[in-house]
Amino acid sequence: MILSGGPVRKGPRPEPPAGARTAALVPAYFAPDAAPGEWRRLLAAPPRLVVVSVDHGPGAVRQAAYVPCVAALLTAGCEVLGYVDTDFGLRPSEEVRADLRRYRDWYGLRGVFLDQVAASEERLPHYADLVDGVRGTVVLNPGVYPDPGYAALADLLVTFEGPLSAYRSMREPAWARAFARGRFCHLVHDVPHRQVEPTLRRAVRHAAVVHVTDRTGAAPWRDLPTYFG
Repeated sequence: MILSGGPVRKGPRPEPPAGARTAALVPAYFAPDAAPGEWRRLLAAPPRLVVVSVDHGPGAVRQAAYVPCVAALLTAGCEVLGYVDTDFGLRPSEEVRADLRRYRDWYGLRGVFLDQVAASEERLPHYADLVDGVRGTVVLNPGVYPDPGYAALADLLVTFEGPLSAYRSMREPAWARAFARGRFCHLVHDVPHRQVEPTLRRAVRHAAVVHVTDRTGAAPWRDLPTYFG
């Protein structure tokens, strides 16, 4: 696992400078053969990080359609992460590790995006065990601010995932202010075009890695935002 270090300062984090920008982590939960147009758009404006989910994970067999797409992203300088569901710490470790091996063997991916991550202190040993030995980037997604111990296990911690209506009332806990913004990611959906800039201005105060989309419903990451790129 490539850790970017612990807290970089004591006390409150300063406001970012005017014009501070965010990097993007794009959940690309659409198949190249089913949504070639979405992949063309993604490859035309490659972000810093892309998460792929073949079948809510790596799937049962290697999908050839993903191979050239993943290779193109890597050539463009993207980090490509494999999506793995952890069922809030209830999924057996051996199943999670099997998914990691499939992503590595079938698509050459080292980094991982662990989703549905628990947020409680009692599950920390389970996640420490899961990430032990991972040699690529580790992203943990509890979708909320978890126990601060999770920040030590990940290169990037997703501390918000949800609709814009909930994001407006999101509050950053005191412990998070001791960490650099680059350690945190926010994923916000139901963001209409006119609200993109205000949402990013809010996000840049808390997280240096952000993705916003106007897509809605139970699966907002099944398509790129209409305003992507």
